[in-house]
Amino acid sequence: MLGIIIGVGAVVLIMSLGAGAQSLILNQIKGLGSNLIGVLPGKSESNGPPATVMGVVITTLTYDDLAAIKKNVPEVVDAVGYTKALAPVTWVDNSYDTSITGCTAQYLNVEGGQVIQGRFFTNDEERAMARVVVLGSVVKRELFGDSDPLGRQVKIKKQVFEVVGVMAERGKVAFQDYDDQVFTPLLTTQKLINGVNHLSYIRVKVDNENNMDKAVSDVEYLLRMRHGIADETGATDDFSVRSMTQALDMVTTVTDALKYFLIAMAAISLLVGGIGIMNIMLVSVTERTREIGLRKAVGATNLNIISQFLLEAVTLTLFGGLIGIIFGVFISFLVSLIVKGLGYDYEFIVTFSSIILAVSVSTLVGLVFGIYPARKASQLEPVEALSYE
Repeated sequence: MLGIIIGVGAVVLIMSLGAGAQSLILNQIKGLGSNLIGVLPGKSESNGPPATVMGVVITTLTYDDLAAIKKNVPEVVDAVGYTKALAPVTWVDNSYDTSITGCTAQYLNVEGGQVIQGRFFTNDEERAMARVVVLGSVVKRELFGDSDPLGRQVKIKKQVFEVVGVMAERGKVAFQDYDDQVFTPLLTTQKLINGVNHLSYIRVKVDNENNMDKAVSDVEYLLRMRHGIADETGATDDFSVRSMTQALDMVTTVTDALKYFLIAMAAISLLVGGIGIMNIMLVSVTERTREIGLRKAVGATNLNIISQFLLEAVTLTLFGGLIGIIFGVFISFLVSLIVKGLGYDYEFIVTFSSIILAVSVSTLVGLVFGIYPARKASQLEPVEALSYE
């Protein structure tokens, strides 16, 4: 039964965790907004991850690309460019390692969020490479505690920045902790912190969800023209443009494939459990040879003997399956509590189909692996069975 319990429990657990993780990822992506387009450096397949996911540094996106998108694509309401860095932020004797998000002043218009103290930096400050910084709520708490940080000066990579604002608490969205980061003007971050001229990525806000496909097409056409990529030359794009709908479809495909692969791995436990039950039933046949002979001697048919041993095998696997279901649901529930405790919007999902699948598979395992021992028992001759020692 232990093999069946582990196998069925694993199937239920994996289906539950797969559904919960899928809902978590999709909800995180939807939380960014359904009318956003991401522009990333490097070419990728339409149904594959962007090249930058592999850790490759690609420098094909520039500040001028961002300006051209905002100016020449009619469906675009606004757009924001980014460059990222990891560095400690220091105030007096307090130091905290966090993510440095260099972005344009349109960040709030595209990404949302609110400034709870002070203000966000302006277009003029961005163009002037001003040394100003807006703190996420976690960074503010770690550096300044309950004191007012506005007007204070912090250091980032030996550069002194004035704190002009603090963001309201937002939590984790799309696996990014919006509170554990600081925001600095894009050009300031490029020149003074990273020493680069390229953008990490661009995020574009479209006027209407119905215009997403046209906006994607227009952005692709514009960037091809700017980067000297003509369709007739057969040259490969050096960028990727993805809408939120495409991102959702890609994530769904990947998570579904992973979920079914893991279910197939769990099914191996059921196979092992079934073989174990068959071996135990064969031992049971040997130990009960005289009992079988006695039953046949008083009139039991081969069908009666087969039914007896099949019923025992199915009962074993069915009870193992039920215990496995309880085990899988319990572990899934514990996982959901832990993930929710970490601040993620995780749903505890146990589908009726997974329960039916688990019960059906466990019963089928009992039938399949019980047939051989049952048939062997039914073929015993009464005289030989009764004289068996």
